[in-house]
Amino acid sequence: MSKLKQMETFVNVAARGGLTAAAKAEGVAPAIIGRRLDALEERLGVKLLVRTTRRVTLTHEGSAFLEDCQRLLAGLASAEASVSAGGLKPTGHLTLTAPAGFGRRHVAPLVPRFRELYPEVTISLNLSDRVVDLTAEGFDCAVRVGDMPDSSLVSVRLADNRRLCVAAPSYLKRHGTPQHPGELARFDCLTLSSDASQTRGWAFSLPQGGGVEVVHLKPGGPLSCSDGEVLFDWCLAGYGIAWRSTWEVQAEVATGVLVPVLEAFAAPPNGVYAVFSQRKHLPLRVRLWIDYLKQQFAQLPFAHQPGLPPT
Repeated sequence: MSKLKQMETFVNVAARGGLTAAAKAEGVAPAIIGRRLDALEERLGVKLLVRTTRRVTLTHEGSAFLEDCQRLLAGLASAEASVSAGGLKPTGHLTLTAPAGFGRRHVAPLVPRFRELYPEVTISLNLSDRVVDLTAEGFDCAVRVGDMPDSSLVSVRLADNRRLCVAAPSYLKRHGTPQHPGELARFDCLTLSSDASQTRGWAFSLPQGGGVEVVHLKPGGPLSCSDGEVLFDWCLAGYGIAWRSTWEVQAEVATGVLVPVLEAFAAPPNGVYAVFSQRKHLPLRVRLWIDYLKQQFAQLPFAHQPGLPPT
């Protein structure tokens, strides 16, 4: 049995949530799907899926393996398409989405440059902090910042996303500098009043039970806002401590306009991803856009910023 076929079936089952749906999509009996999964798990020596009569769920090892399989299969499809496409030029309409603040700074400038390379492609860019449903809303590709819980989508990691606490020197001069995340309750923390990516609070690496674990705290303060750029402006003006991404504050930290605090407790980075729906044949314009994102994001300084918390 082909190792590739086993991986394709595993990804299909994870995306569709069950053996029956995956079998229907592949045009085979559910028993065949089950045998492929059994063979894959036996070959790897790990349990990838917990199967019941109603649905399947991924184990921890299965979640990690799924992301690797998605990248491998997407890369294989891209390689085959590059050869078969020959000298074809991309055409048609490309629909993109990205978070508002991040998109304005790091995605929007790339769109017209991409079209200069491929003038027969037209592009629509939607900037929103809402997590859109790519398939239902007809988007070809999304740039997303943070953890990737949706296994039905293919994700390609573009860069690291580090977060750190920062404050203006003037604020720290007036109020002092916290030495431990537990002290934040005594400081003015500038928090988002509504944002899905921060519902768990600010993340810190703290000693727990002889080891180190990521702990989420929800500091309060006299000022909050639903817009991250407003919090950034308030932080610059010296109104308090903010928990921001390095893509937003790297220049200010480098010049000393903002000062990192609690760096020793910074949580490990999550990622910046290009996300797209699983398709057997991605349009050439989508494949080229993803390749272009990888090339451009590899050059961004926030992905490997010296002097900030390491990966």
